[in-house]
Amino acid sequence: MYAQLWCVCLAACSAITFGQLVDDCILSGGDKSKTEQEILQRLAPLKNKRFQTTVQLDKDTFTYTFEVCGRVDNSSKSSNEGLVQTKAGSPETTVIGRINDTHIINGTDWILLFYKSGDKYDNHCGQEPRKAMVMISCNKDTLANGFTVVNEERQKLNDCFYLFEMDSSVACPVVEYHLSVGSILLIVFAVVVALYIICGFLYQRFVVGAKGMEQFPNYTFWQEFGNLVADGCDFVCRSQPRSAETAYRGVGDDQLGEEPEERDDHLLPM
Repeated sequence: MYAQLWCVCLAACSAITFGQLVDDCILSGGDKSKTEQEILQRLAPLKNKRFQTTVQLDKDTFTYTFEVCGRVDNSSKSSNEGLVQTKAGSPETTVIGRINDTHIINGTDWILLFYKSGDKYDNHCGQEPRKAMVMISCNKDTLANGFTVVNEERQKLNDCFYLFEMDSSVACPVVEYHLSVGSILLIVFAVVVALYIICGFLYQRFVVGAKGMEQFPNYTFWQEFGNLVADGCDFVCRSQPRSAETAYRGVGDDQLGEEPEERDDHLLPM
């Protein structure tokens, strides 16, 4: 009963987490496609995690704060800012991109997250709204690490952007493991051998009443198995027929010449 309640609660929590993630990130173009929803669900483990990086440009120091489908400012004054820039010594915050204008694409081992509708440029890029691109690359060794600024492109008349990158295991492809035929055969063989040894041991001990090494099933056969294998290998692998063994003739018989005939005529009576 408790196990069933625990499973239901866990499933409900997971659904709430994924639902919040999908609802917080409002994608460009209206309704989310199935592929976009799957990508957002893959990003769910990064929910409510905040990432920061600091860079030095000339004499100014800037800090960038980023959340995946989350608001950097959780107060009532929040304006859906997902990535902001703050300048050291200045109370003002510049919004680079907002989560209510999100675009997301993915590849084999990467996810590219766009935050658009940021604060407008003052004197660059035709005073268009800022936008941020965060490249999340596959790294199986970390959930999320290495959030850094790659580039700020603002020398064009339009389509300027901030480019960031970070590593995360959520961008890695899902690997499905399948047992090969050889692996299945090895597992079956191991199970059969284990059953043979265990059942044979129990039979020898409790039915036959064997003791010591004789409890091992077919002990006599396995004891002579090495000799049998050697005989079989000798029979199969020998390239020439085995010569017949010579009978025992005694030492040096082949060196002895024919003995001279002894005459005993002189022993006869005259």
